[in-house]
Amino acid sequence: MIAYAPRVSTTRTYRTCPLCEATCGLAIDLGGDDGREVRGVRGDEADPFSRGYLCPKAYGLKALHEDPDRLRMPLVRGTDGELHEASWDDAFAVTLERLGAIKAKHGADAIAVYLGNPSAHSLDAMIYGQVFLRTLGSKQRYSASSADQLPKMVTAALMFGGALTIPVPDLDRTQHLLVLGANPLASNGSLTTAPDVSGRLDQLRARGGTIVVVDPRRTESAERADEHVAIRPGGDAAFLLAIVHVLFAEGLVRLGACEGRVRGLDEVKAIAARFAPERVAARTGIDAAIIRRLARAHAAAPAAACYGRIGTTCQEFGTLASWAVDLVNVLTGNLDRAGGAMFTTPAAMTGRNRKRSDARFGRFVSKVKGLPEMFGELPVAALADEIESSDEARPRAIVTIAGNPLVSAPGAGRMARAFAALEFRVAVDPYVNATTRLADVILPPPSPLERSHYDVALYQLAVRNVARYSAPTFAPTPGRPAEWEILLTLAKGMMGMAAAPLAMADDFAVRELVARELADLTEAGTPAPVDAAGALAALGARRGPARVVDALLRLGPYGDGFGARPGGLTLDVLERDHPHGIDLGALEPRLPGLLRTGDGLVDLAPALVVDDLPRLEAALDVAPPDLVLVGRRDLRSNTSWMHNLTPLIKGPDRCTLRVHPTDAARLGLADGGSARVTSRAGEVVAPVEVSDELRPGVVSLPHGFGHDLPGVRMGVARAHAGVNVNLVSDEAFVDVPSGNAAFNGVPVTIVPS
Repeated sequence: MIAYAPRVSTTRTYRTCPLCEATCGLAIDLGGDDGREVRGVRGDEADPFSRGYLCPKAYGLKALHEDPDRLRMPLVRGTDGELHEASWDDAFAVTLERLGAIKAKHGADAIAVYLGNPSAHSLDAMIYGQVFLRTLGSKQRYSASSADQLPKMVTAALMFGGALTIPVPDLDRTQHLLVLGANPLASNGSLTTAPDVSGRLDQLRARGGTIVVVDPRRTESAERADEHVAIRPGGDAAFLLAIVHVLFAEGLVRLGACEGRVRGLDEVKAIAARFAPERVAARTGIDAAIIRRLARAHAAAPAAACYGRIGTTCQEFGTLASWAVDLVNVLTGNLDRAGGAMFTTPAAMTGRNRKRSDARFGRFVSKVKGLPEMFGELPVAALADEIESSDEARPRAIVTIAGNPLVSAPGAGRMARAFAALEFRVAVDPYVNATTRLADVILPPPSPLERSHYDVALYQLAVRNVARYSAPTFAPTPGRPAEWEILLTLAKGMMGMAAAPLAMADDFAVRELVARELADLTEAGTPAPVDAAGALAALGARRGPARVVDALLRLGPYGDGFGARPGGLTLDVLERDHPHGIDLGALEPRLPGLLRTGDGLVDLAPALVVDDLPRLEAALDVAPPDLVLVGRRDLRSNTSWMHNLTPLIKGPDRCTLRVHPTDAARLGLADGGSARVTSRAGEVVAPVEVSDELRPGVVSLPHGFGHDLPGVRMGVARAHAGVNVNLVSDEAFVDVPSGNAAFNGVPVTIVPS
């Protein structure tokens, strides 16, 4: 909890923190002559999910709201080549004219779109970003997913049928937690929405449970664990398949809730036979006896969960590792079991009643690398290639929404050259950062405190079933459009309806969304309680994303069904009766009803995954590189713009190259000195921090830095510029099945500088 001295004449308001996946409840004290001064931020003790917990990022909301570098008006590049403030009308007119001309001449695919990580934390962007994408109609779609979580989405869709049908560890009831490539004490959970992970892990141990962390670094989470196993980067899939080998070889397989609900079990058994612990020991760096002991302990636990994150997804075998995580959960009887890996039942989500699987991949491929489309997107590792190709239909313009790919995407040096060569660049972003400094138009959304909030995506991955809606803390500033209004204005403009009233376009978009949801309900065998017109009438006078949330809540499992279930949830009920949120209960078993695979079974051996096994087996016999690079996460950071907030970036330099003492000695590196890090893609010079937290042969740099580029208008970030690790990450180094960028395990050479 953050302590502060309250002042007189304050009012208190409550909302959900939108800065990471934890969704902590905040109590915010307001004051000042106009009531728009943030005087204090603390944890909301009445929030049933976070129970008063918050991390340092929460106080960044005050700094973000007040940041003088945060744009309040659009910027348009003038004839002098510089960005100048412009009116909203002029900025929209320039944007739509230029994008429209490019689309008319070269087709929709000539306009690429990139959605950054903060989009997932913005209710406006989550809903109306999709409206813009549909109206644009471009196949050149990219997002932070392929720099983060795509392999997990792929395996979830293949095994269970849904891209976000991802099992999460039931942290509040598990007795044995096996964590791979994740540092939840720094990330606050990731693809696992769980405020106060630290407290939850303390409770796990207090009830006699155990925690094992498998990671090349002795992270904050590893320090808290009962055991830390220092694996070689990229060895996770082999390690987990060796665990599966032991389960079969020693008769420890128990399917539990999956009994009679799986296919491919014999195929998995035959695969696992090829991955004996002795065979994978060299590649993983883990002794065979340790692998066997860990397998037996996991199988013997009363309730156990296997959980993997960035270290398992952002590596060369990300899809195999993500698949193997859930194999362990299934084969030990811990899938869909209290204390195991379970599925959330969210109150509001799109596509809830859809019966067809999300696993439709490769409908088109990138033109240069041939990387497959996944969920309608191409991997960001292909973006620079596509822009620089000679194809007539190559991207000639780009729209970035809450994204900074010149810092966050692989091969950032080449990506910057590709962006500079585009004909036109538009950014929906509050800052002039490493990417938007190249933009021709920047359309800034308002402060998060001027927006409503509901975590449509993150509550699908929560460790309890919860719901909380936050109305805007401050009324929007007159004359400045909301983020959803910016995106909808672009959408209707690209449809040739620029002159149409925004309210008309909003009605059309919401009617279309509700009609799809009702059609899915009917297809699933449940009579729709209303038609689309009736639903729109019942939703009343609300506009924007709040109306959509109301519709999704009403059609959800706890909702009023538009009157069919009196007393059920609506947005009015949630906002009026539960201002701190509502706890809808612990996770409950959801098989088989949740499954959307073709035959209604869990697919244990999807062909897309199994076909990649020869590549993994070949790697077992190859000597690992002398040095490989991995990333790292800090509790006070999530995205690059947080580096412009003094409360989150102050303190010792965090952008250091951490090196094991043995490696430092043989390379001639000194603590506090500097080193040149070189890969196939590029090089950086970074300050050295000698640390025994890493296993020998592994070095680490954090992501999100590199703010000292010409044109960046982020004063605090420039003073803590650091180096951009993605200048040495390699866009050619990817997980083959998904095309996801492999940021961890990048081969590098290092010399003193």
